[in-house]
Amino acid sequence: MRKQYYFRQSSRGLLAWDVDQLVARTRDFPVLQIPLADIREIREPFSPEFDEPPSWKCIVEHIRLIDTADLCFPIILSSQGWVMDGMHRVIKALLMNRTTIDAVRFTTDPEPDCIDIDPSQLPYDEIVS
Repeated sequence: MRKQYYFRQSSRGLLAWDVDQLVARTRDFPVLQIPLADIREIREPFSPEFDEPPSWKCIVEHIRLIDTADLCFPIILSSQGWVMDGMHRVIKALLMNRTTIDAVRFTTDPEPDCIDIDPSQLPYDEIVS
């Protein structure tokens, strides 16, 4: 899988967090059971990073990621409850008719790894397992 980032718009510009770093920071956090109904993103438009609606090919790529998502790993939530990592796991859990999902949650969000950077300028070539 290619390198992943979590993005959030802010008054400082686009903020980006390296997902590998989020995983490392939350490794020892307690695992919580979060109701899927509490996850706001499932009621939002699909992938706000797109300037245009996604193509069918893009949707198929996301379906593949959902299919291979491993629910053994908790999703990562920001202090405000936003999904910083794990949206494909959330969708898989919904498809399986689950009502909760394992999650870890920041009480205070870490500083972003990058501020006001174009996502295309970030390194994506690194393959992570």
